[in-house]
Amino acid sequence: MNPIADTPGLLDAIRSRFAHVDACPFTGPRIFFENAGGALTLNSVVDTSARFAAIPDNQGRDNPASRALMDVIAKARADTATLFNAPEGQIFVGESGTELLFRLAAAACLGTPQGVVLSSTVEHPASRSAAARWAGEAGKRHVLIPHDDATGRVTAQDYAAHVTPDTRVATILHTSPVTGMGNDVAAIAAAIRAVAPACFILVDGIQHACHGRIDVASYDIDGYVISPYKVFSRHGYGVAWVSDRLTALPHDTLVGGPTTGWELGTRDTGSYATMSDVVAYFDWLGGQVSDAADPRARIEAAGAAIHAQEADLAQAMIHGTGNLPGLAEMPGVTIIGGAENPAREGLVSFWVDGRPAPEIVAGLNDHGIRVHTRKADHYSGNILTPLGQEHCVRVSFCHYNSRAEVAAFLSAMQRLIAA
Repeated sequence: MNPIADTPGLLDAIRSRFAHVDACPFTGPRIFFENAGGALTLNSVVDTSARFAAIPDNQGRDNPASRALMDVIAKARADTATLFNAPEGQIFVGESGTELLFRLAAAACLGTPQGVVLSSTVEHPASRSAAARWAGEAGKRHVLIPHDDATGRVTAQDYAAHVTPDTRVATILHTSPVTGMGNDVAAIAAAIRAVAPACFILVDGIQHACHGRIDVASYDIDGYVISPYKVFSRHGYGVAWVSDRLTALPHDTLVGGPTTGWELGTRDTGSYATMSDVVAYFDWLGGQVSDAADPRARIEAAGAAIHAQEADLAQAMIHGTGNLPGLAEMPGVTIIGGAENPAREGLVSFWVDGRPAPEIVAGLNDHGIRVHTRKADHYSGNILTPLGQEHCVRVSFCHYNSRAEVAAFLSAMQRLIAA
C-alpha cells in the first residue's frame, strides 16, 4: 500500500481530526514527534469525554439513562473486539495499561503450578515488573531472555532457546517504546506453545496499538493490553482483552459477584465510549484507503496504510529527504537498532557522540520540534545500559505526521550538530 501522503488531501483530512496537531496549547506552533509518550487525541474523543463527564446517572440502574450507558459500554466492547480481532474472550477497562498487566500477571502466576515465568530484557517495565513481582509472590522462577542489542528486538528463536515444559506464564512486548522495533507475537507464542502448550501468554501492546494491525485471533495468547492515550484517546484508563481460560483462573472479584468479572468498582462510561471513537477513526481511515465493506477489513486496511506512511517517514528521517541528509549520514549519530531494520514502527532513537541527549532535545525544542530524552533509568536502562549510553534522543512519529515535518527536523539537526 502507498503512503497516506500519496493520496491528495488525505493527510490534511486526517490531521483535521486531531486536537493540537500543529500547535501546543502552552507554547504555540510546534511539530509533534513525541507520539510514543502519548499520541495526539482525536477531536471526537475530546467531545465524547466532555459529554459523558456531565452525565450524573450510573450503570446498572432501572432507568432509561442507565440503560443507555450500558448500551454504550456494550457497543464499545464489541467495537474494541473488532479492533483487536478478538471474537472470543472479553474486553474490560482498568486504571491504566500498566495496572492491567499487573492484574493479568497476578492471576496467571498465582493460579498455575510451580514452574517458570518467562520474559525478555527488551520489555518495558510494565510487563517485566509485573512478571517479576508476581513470579516472586507465587514462588516461581523468573527467567529473562536477553534481547539483541544490535537489532533492538527479541525473536521466536530466542524464546525457543529458553522455554521449558514447566513454563507457566510468558510475557511478550509487541513493540518497544525505546528501540521502536516490533516483535513477532504470533511466532513467539507458537515457539512457547510448542514446548509449553498450557502456558499463559500475556502481551504488552501499549506501544504497538497506534500503528494498527492488532490481530489477537492469530496470536494464540491469553491477554493483550493497551493504553488508550497512546492510541488517539486520553489518559485515565487502560484496556485489556483476556481469554476465557485466563478468566477461569482465580482473580480479583467481589465476594458474591460474577466470577467471570474483572472490573473492580464502577468504571467511567466515557472511557468505553472514547474507545468507540478510536475504532470509528480506524474504520473511517480504512474506508479512505480501500473499498472494503466489512468493518474489520477496513481496520486492516487502515493498519496497512499507517504502516506504509510511517515507513516512508522513517526512510526520510534516516536517509534524508530533498537535499537534506538523514540521521544515518550525519556525523557522530548512532541509530539504535541500526539504520536498516524492517521491524521499525514509527520511532527512531539515536545518540550523537559528544553531545548529551538532553542538549539535543532542548535544542530541537527551541526550533519548535517536540521530542524526548530516554534515560538509562528503570524505564530504559534495559536498552541503553548494554549500549554504554546514559541517554538517547527518541523521535516518535505517527501517520498524521508529514515529510515536511521530517524535513524541518533534519534541518534543525544539521544546525545543532554543526553548532
